[in-house]
Amino acid sequence: MSDHSSAPEAQPGYYARHIFFCLNERPNGEDCCALHGAKAGFDHCKQRIKQEGLAGKGQVRVNKAGCLDRCAAGPVAVVYPEGTWYTFVDEADIDEIVDSHLKNGQIVERLLVPPELGR
Repeated sequence: MSDHSSAPEAQPGYYARHIFFCLNERPNGEDCCALHGAKAGFDHCKQRIKQEGLAGKGQVRVNKAGCLDRCAAGPVAVVYPEGTWYTFVDEADIDEIVDSHLKNGQIVERLLVPPELGR
């Protein structure tokens, strides 16, 4: 019989970093990330990651997400494994997230979502 008392060792992730962009659209006209340029930010990030040669196993993955429930800060994106929440306004903000955090692991303090902001 095998010993199940100890958890298996943690495995390194398939990706070094994973960024999820909320692209949620609310059909009732309620404010949402989709109304604040979220798709453009996602598209630009995906393009930059490919351009920088950072896409793929062991590197960075850019994904769409539904509602991340941080609407008050929208548009939002979250980087894992750090669990760092960002807001952004334009391509320059996305470039800073790519260059600082996704490439070099340096959090972009000025774009952090305040911890109290939720829906």
